[in-house]
Amino acid sequence: MTVIPFTNTVKARPVLHLSFAKKALVPPVAPALKPVDATIATALVYCEGNFGKIDGKTANGLVRHSEKYEILSIIDSTQAGRDAGDVLDGKANEIPVFASLDQALAGSRRKPDYFIYGMAPATGMLSPQEREIVLAALGHGMNVVNGLHEFLGDDPEFAAAGAANNAVIIDVRKPRPKNDLRLFSGAIHDVTCPRIAVLGTDCAIGKRTTASILTRALIARGVRAVMVSTGQTGLMQGGRYGVALDAVPSQFCCGELEATIVDAWKGDDPEVIIVEGQGALSHPAFCTSAFILRGSAPQGVILQHAPHRENRCDFEHMKMPEPKSEIDLIEAFADTKVIGLTINHEAMTDAEIGAAISVYEAELQIPVTDALARPEERLVDMVFSSFPELERKHAALIQ
Repeated sequence: MTVIPFTNTVKARPVLHLSFAKKALVPPVAPALKPVDATIATALVYCEGNFGKIDGKTANGLVRHSEKYEILSIIDSTQAGRDAGDVLDGKANEIPVFASLDQALAGSRRKPDYFIYGMAPATGMLSPQEREIVLAALGHGMNVVNGLHEFLGDDPEFAAAGAANNAVIIDVRKPRPKNDLRLFSGAIHDVTCPRIAVLGTDCAIGKRTTASILTRALIARGVRAVMVSTGQTGLMQGGRYGVALDAVPSQFCCGELEATIVDAWKGDDPEVIIVEGQGALSHPAFCTSAFILRGSAPQGVILQHAPHRENRCDFEHMKMPEPKSEIDLIEAFADTKVIGLTINHEAMTDAEIGAAISVYEAELQIPVTDALARPEERLVDMVFSSFPELERKHAALIQ
């Protein structure tokens, strides 16, 4: 069995970007045969009981957008028989949901190359039942992609199963050796293009989704934009630059992020860098937002908020903060400016989304939009209004 670095696995593929609804479908069948690029790795994603929910954010993200894998199917017995795109966003995408690993393999047009663990539980560990499922996937010769804090490649039972079946285990969150970790140097201030961090008022609130949509929308408008991922899902999706920040020793967090941003700046010569946020600066359980603000030194911040979320995710005794208090905290903590607010529309109707946008724009005096429920151009305009030089460059290109 071989355990290999996550960044050296498979080649990128074109973007899959799809979008929350709940209609029952007939039992799933795999998509019809169609030409497939042989260089693209295929994968099924395990998300039992959580697909379309908060703890299923890794699976949700991979269904909406994957450059690294062709997602063949989802495993979640509570959604079996439905289309994954319909579950998430009410738009079918021909990715079926199956009840079990055996059904997913039987219903697939070919055996997937990878088994991806698609959940982000608060424990960060596999349950005994999940261990058996991962072992079964290895037994079928499938490589395993794991985003948990539990490193499966270090587990003798998983290592032996992988070796016996010539399968690799990829622990996405496993940091580089300590001797190779980088301390903060101040090199971030040599980066001449704007950095925009997408932060939030809670964890699992859509920061990565908004950052990804914004990056692609800017590119579509002719802006050279690069996204730097800071969590396991962004890395699994195929982000070229990133670090799973919550697995890095705290002394090196700012330096690792800084160095990754500098690498992106030197490697791609971007006009703007979008940095994925983690947790929330006001959240007592997470420190990653502080490291992101220090390590990326962003000139602008976009804040993601869920108006109908009453309590913080996994912390029922903690009330959600209001955007105004989070904005005040961010701007007091770092030399930056919150340039816009984006809405997570969980449990909201379209009319409620529109009303929330109007209320927050009047209260906060900044642009407000919803990255999934409103046109992507509104995100781009949010950036252009604070960084007009990007708009001028774009205008010059199309003249």
